[in-house]
Amino acid sequence: MMLASPESIGLEAQRVELEAVLQSKNFARAPTLAHLLYYLCETLFAGKACEIKEYSIGTEVFHRGPSFDQDSDSIVRVEANRLRKRLAEYYAGEGASHALHITIPLGQYVPEFELCAPQLAPPGLVLPPAAPIPTPPRWKQLLSHRWALGLIAALAILMIAVGSVRFFVRRQKPPAQLATAAQPLALAADAQVGPPVGEEVRVLAGAGRSFVDHAGKLWSADAWFTGGTAVKSTVQYIWRTQDPDFYRTSRQGEFRYDIPLKNGIYELRLHFAETVYGPESTGTGGEGNRIMSVRANGKPLLNHFDAVADAGASRTADVKVFPDVSPAHDGQLHLEFAAENGKQAILSAIEILPGIKGHMRSVRLLARQTPYYSNDSHWWSPDSYFEGGQLAAYTTPVTGTDDPELYEAERWGNFSYAIPVSPGRYAVALHFAARHGDWPSPTSEGKTAVAHIFNVFCNGKVLLENFDLAKEARQVDVVIRKATGLEPNAQGKLFLSFVPVEGYATVTGIEVVPQ
Repeated sequence: MMLASPESIGLEAQRVELEAVLQSKNFARAPTLAHLLYYLCETLFAGKACEIKEYSIGTEVFHRGPSFDQDSDSIVRVEANRLRKRLAEYYAGEGASHALHITIPLGQYVPEFELCAPQLAPPGLVLPPAAPIPTPPRWKQLLSHRWALGLIAALAILMIAVGSVRFFVRRQKPPAQLATAAQPLALAADAQVGPPVGEEVRVLAGAGRSFVDHAGKLWSADAWFTGGTAVKSTVQYIWRTQDPDFYRTSRQGEFRYDIPLKNGIYELRLHFAETVYGPESTGTGGEGNRIMSVRANGKPLLNHFDAVADAGASRTADVKVFPDVSPAHDGQLHLEFAAENGKQAILSAIEILPGIKGHMRSVRLLARQTPYYSNDSHWWSPDSYFEGGQLAAYTTPVTGTDDPELYEAERWGNFSYAIPVSPGRYAVALHFAARHGDWPSPTSEGKTAVAHIFNVFCNGKVLLENFDLAKEARQVDVVIRKATGLEPNAQGKLFLSFVPVEGYATVTGIEVVPQ
């Protein structure tokens, strides 16, 4: 492999190679990576390689804004690594015969063009494109005329403009409807790339120090409160979360929060868990022992709210989602918590994210303990909102997807997910991974295969009946099933139940996208 400068190869050959890469199947399924590659190459072609920096990529490609913090937001590094991987896969397959390869060196963002052996070219030789391009008559003679040079420069600018339009048009095509193939769920409302962009506030109520959860999110110690008392519980387990410590602290009593926010639309998430009233304390359960109300800027968010009844049990994580929230005229979000039956109100945490007008953000969960960036540049949170079942991870890659890492783990058994949403209609995609004849036992790899025939319900409605994953995955390992028009129950949840018929139920990932 020999490195070659853009001048030694020829700008036309570089553009042809870039266009071939962008039109390939590898990049057609990854529009964000295609856009990143296009930006990097066009900036290089324009002679502005010195401007290709992490900050400029973050602001111009991923729209992070002037306050983009490269230390706390790794979106550019993550996506650059995915771009390197996608380019390597392309040149190992569809682009293997190309004489010219595009690479992004590790630790850098400026693309390089490489001439591949055995088609090495001496310095100064213009490399012909992989597919011959018809040359107009007397092309070489015209080059000797100065006016022609100006014409060529104008044509080059036109090519850049046309390429930009063509790429933009490709990116603006509506996503295909999900059928049974291994494709991600994508609707018009779902344009999120990476974690939420913009100002974020996370407060751990009653906590004296900050906390980092399984998703890598930093929650600050309690702040901006007036009234109430910080309470720390000694309960050992909190259901429907991987972070029980998160819910062991709370603020209780009559209290308020006055949180400074920039003007804009936000999504508010309030976290609750009843850790005081339960079977041990009351002998009957926790329902009815704590009724409370919550107001935001003087407007009611929750009335007669019973966290135990809403979650289905005490010691259970419960999240309420409120889109379209904005600060008051004084630049603060005023949250008031009051008890309705003479007992104390309770709160575990406050989460404020940049919002989307008219609906909540999409939710993507993977049955694993860490977050993940998929190849289509979506951010998947680690497992949450679950009850029952167990996690299992496998080393054998699956077929039928260009992102096998997405399917490395699963939740199996008899389990459910209570996913909090705001009022509205939602599309849900369920991701499964079969392992066919040598599907290992969930307890350890390499043992007797286990059946996976099960039912899936959403708020009591049948989504899948007698679903036999092994039979459904006849050609490839990955299976995706989608349901649309789903609405939350009275508690604001999409309650997904995975019930075994033979063997165990299983799921790898869940997507919830507003319609």
